[in-house]
Amino acid sequence: MRLFRSNEILGIAEDALVFALEASRDSHPNEYMGFLRGESASTLGLDREGIIITDVLVMPGTKSNSVSATVKTSTVPNDPNAVGSVHSHPNGVLRPSDADLVTFGQGDVHIIIGAPYDRDNWQAFDRDGDPRPLDVLDVELPDPESFFDFTQADIDEELREK
Repeated sequence: MRLFRSNEILGIAEDALVFALEASRDSHPNEYMGFLRGESASTLGLDREGIIITDVLVMPGTKSNSVSATVKTSTVPNDPNAVGSVHSHPNGVLRPSDADLVTFGQGDVHIIIGAPYDRDNWQAFDRDGDPRPLDVLDVELPDPESFFDFTQADIDEELREK
């Protein structure tokens, strides 16, 4: 099983982008880092095939300073809905460093947010570090409490679908 699933990423939910921008701003002057999680567009009421980034996962134990953020590999989510990563560059540079490119190998989309962390200061990249378009979508997200609302039967059903 791959850590990150492959499917066309259609965009990022407005709420997820706002969260990432605010988390980056709150972490300044240190880098912020999180992982991106997506949901099927059809589960969000869209009549399209593909994935919408809906969540930014914050990993406990992340260490950061003004030039890097490090996540313990043991805390990286083993989540079939994981689609990539997001991190900030306090210096405002919106292009990946060599260290960033090493982490871009997993996942389909990686977002860099630069100071001053507003709507015009972010860029999405593919796993090779090339800029890619990523639409911001106004979609109704599921209640966060429902994330943990599942049974063994739900897990079994999802595994059968794969």
